[in-house]
Amino acid sequence: MLQGTASDVGKSIVTTALCRLFLQDGYQPAPYKSQNMALNSYVTLDGKEIGRAQGVQAEACGLPATTDMNPILIKPIKDMHSQIVVHGVPKMQMSAMDYRNHFLPQAKTIVLDALDRLREQYDIVLMEGAGSPAEINLKDRDIVNMNLAGWADAPVLLISDIDRGGVFASLVGTLELLEPHERARVKGFIINKFRGDLALLQPGLDWLTERTGIPVLGVLPYIPELRIEAEDSVVLDELQYRRQKEKELDIVVIRYPRISNFTDFDALGWEPDVVVRYVSNADDLGEPDVIILPGTKDTISDLAFLRERGLDRAITEGWREREVQLVGICGGYQMLGERLFDPYAVESETKQAEGLGLLPLVTTFSKEKRTVRVKGIVAKECPLRVDENKETRPTVEAYEIHMGITESDESARTARLRSEDYRPLFILNTETKEVEADSSAEGIESVHLEGCGSADGKVWGTYLHGLFDNDEFRRTWLDGLRLQKGLPPIGETFQAAVYKTQEFDRVAEIVRNHLDLDRIYEIAGLRKNR
Repeated sequence: MLQGTASDVGKSIVTTALCRLFLQDGYQPAPYKSQNMALNSYVTLDGKEIGRAQGVQAEACGLPATTDMNPILIKPIKDMHSQIVVHGVPKMQMSAMDYRNHFLPQAKTIVLDALDRLREQYDIVLMEGAGSPAEINLKDRDIVNMNLAGWADAPVLLISDIDRGGVFASLVGTLELLEPHERARVKGFIINKFRGDLALLQPGLDWLTERTGIPVLGVLPYIPELRIEAEDSVVLDELQYRRQKEKELDIVVIRYPRISNFTDFDALGWEPDVVVRYVSNADDLGEPDVIILPGTKDTISDLAFLRERGLDRAITEGWREREVQLVGICGGYQMLGERLFDPYAVESETKQAEGLGLLPLVTTFSKEKRTVRVKGIVAKECPLRVDENKETRPTVEAYEIHMGITESDESARTARLRSEDYRPLFILNTETKEVEADSSAEGIESVHLEGCGSADGKVWGTYLHGLFDNDEFRRTWLDGLRLQKGLPPIGETFQAAVYKTQEFDRVAEIVRNHLDLDRIYEIAGLRKNR
């Protein structure tokens, strides 16, 4: 089990790297996190929702992700209230106190049954903790840190982040707050994100081992431009304030309080001609080429945030007065419409809100959540620029996670949506059959039109998460932006899927070179094959 002295110390990344490393060494590992609190989620092949980190870790293991890898997912909706997802299906909304008092007592069976199934199938299960095991106000009903390690009889490696300072105090202080039987489970320390001279750190490492009797299994270097999808929006703090080089295309992503699935834009940030900036204030918008309204767990509240900050006016002015393209993904797509209704208080206590009014759409939030993987093609009517020299249109594979139903506004259906002013974007098949390039939505079972955009392509929205991971679509769209600026297209630069695989291998190699793997294999009870 990998635990940490705090959130965002690198538990997910180290777990991912060890998953890959064990796979490289001839074992079949599997990831597991009993309870995850995250707004970045992942859709399994059978249409269930789990934490994004466990989905990515499953990819590093060469496995399809399952809900056993993250049986309980907590998605914050508003202060002190969350949606509880059990084995990929939303079950209830609860306050933090109700969750603790009424749900946690029954959660032990859920998490242990899932863990048992994984242990039966795979050579080793890498369990990831959450936050810190020394949160003494929560320990009595813990199902994700030391109690779980005890139920599973798992040795623990404790990770701490030296980049934030106080690493020795964090490690020793965490041990001091553990019970003796919990301390006995800690078999090694991993120090993460080190930037300095190891020789200067070594006296502290020696002291730590002498003070605690627990070995330091390695010091991992700080990895700049890490290209493994992050789970916690705290990583956006660094991205938001990092000074970036100017590039030919400037893309702004609006960072509202409940932003979700911001990993949708990772592949854009990897492009050599693109800067992706996360912005929360109107004064920081600048003059971008594109403004993206991303997903959110509370569309109406985050729409109110835009208005409070004056971002709504700044966004629409940029769209009207300059050649700024405005894009909405999922919750951002809903915001672009004319009205939003939440009659059952699914996301917010506000029952109705006016959208930005840039697409003739109405969204009604329902109690049913749509989680599905889809395949399709760019529709013939799509206003986004495509390569007219190619006989086929770009294909897309993506996923949807939303509780809203978005439809054309009945009062404007004939006048606008079905006119030449607005057009659908994609033809999708939710049964994941192939969609032929010359197909239309008419008469084809389970095929439907998705998304909506203005005829000039200046404003468009879609429910598709992972859209920009599609190499041909991403690069065709970016080259369309380049042509609008009088720049030549540059064509395909990389394959996102290959990039991800290479990054798993790169990070695994860094871990291999900096950790005492002989000791880790011994702790895990496995024979080292490499």
